[in-house]
Amino acid sequence: MAPGVLVDEAATQAGATPVFKHKNAYHNQDAPRDIFPDGIRTSGQHPPLYDVLKPYSEFPTEISGPTVWKREDFVNNPERWVHPFTDEEVQELSDTADAFIASGTPLTGISKENFPLPKLGKVLTELRDDLLNGKGFILFKRFPADVWGAHKNAVAYMGLGTYLGYFISQNGRGHVLGHVKDVGDDPTQIHTVRIYRTAARQFFHADDGDIVGLLCVHRAQEGGESDIVSVHHVWNTLQKEHPDVAELLTKPIWYFDRKGEISEGQEEWIRQPIVYIENGGKGRVYCKWDPYYVKSLTRFSDKGLIPALSEEQLRAMQILEETCQRLALHMVLEVGDIQFLSNAHLLHARTAYRDFAPPAPRRHLLRLWLATPESEGGWALPMPDSNEKKRGGVQVNNTPPKAPLDAE
Repeated sequence: MAPGVLVDEAATQAGATPVFKHKNAYHNQDAPRDIFPDGIRTSGQHPPLYDVLKPYSEFPTEISGPTVWKREDFVNNPERWVHPFTDEEVQELSDTADAFIASGTPLTGISKENFPLPKLGKVLTELRDDLLNGKGFILFKRFPADVWGAHKNAVAYMGLGTYLGYFISQNGRGHVLGHVKDVGDDPTQIHTVRIYRTAARQFFHADDGDIVGLLCVHRAQEGGESDIVSVHHVWNTLQKEHPDVAELLTKPIWYFDRKGEISEGQEEWIRQPIVYIENGGKGRVYCKWDPYYVKSLTRFSDKGLIPALSEEQLRAMQILEETCQRLALHMVLEVGDIQFLSNAHLLHARTAYRDFAPPAPRRHLLRLWLATPESEGGWALPMPDSNEKKRGGVQVNNTPPKAPLDAE
């Protein structure tokens, strides 16, 4: 079991009522600062609380409200979802980034408290509410990514992120600043390879954090474009067109691969639904999905350790992807654009891409995963770490956080 884990995973995997306990005397929110500079450790991946999962009969037939949107609402109305940084906002961000760099504070120690943005911070606070409870996305423009250089870009970008949530580890190496870049990994080896490290297509999915941010530093020669879709619009569509698929998505029969990014004592997979209802809160429909993590488990199903995907499940996966594609809003990220998305009620995808030939730089996006705990306005997830500041993410044992300035 991972250090500081909140639940007996063997019990929850078996479907029993979880037994809350800590392996160490400290909690994730009181982690040793010699390892975690801000004193908070990423909680990591957990099985859901099986005894609070809701049956399909308790899911809504139709969802309404601001989280339900259609492509037509935005495709010709960029003023509703695009925010170009003003000169004043860029200057405030630049001055604060310079002061942070001069302080010598490690990038993994950045926080709202040591990255003050008196004016831009108010904009970001309003945006946070819209990300969590509204349409769930925003595109910033005019971030000077081609002017500032790698270090200042990273500082300013992570500083912005602190106003939306707590940065969390994105992989087993502890990277809290991710690099979406083709590093030559083989995308066919999906049981070990993370697709963001390739140029392959990414199907519709959600990441293991409440909010994901992507800053475009370099574009591809061709492709690498973004699609997003409202989960609640997809749910309404499935309920009308394929209610059997909607029902299947609510069942905890789906096994998700951890791809070897596990702590001592953890299982290699997690059994869970794809669609949940909040455990309290506003009772909203929540989605956690990535087809690559479901398709990559044949090394276990071939040995009879877990069930293989059924024909029914394969059909559901295909219908879900096709529905997302049909309803999605398409966008192209230019250099200096920052896309922030909710992972609770949006799914996102990326087209395959081709880079420019050397010596031109490869397509490069900086990625943030941000946690928004239930106690600070985040969704009430049926997970044992719902109130953790750095809930979700990927944490392997006590691997310290890192913020590399390029892909490793």
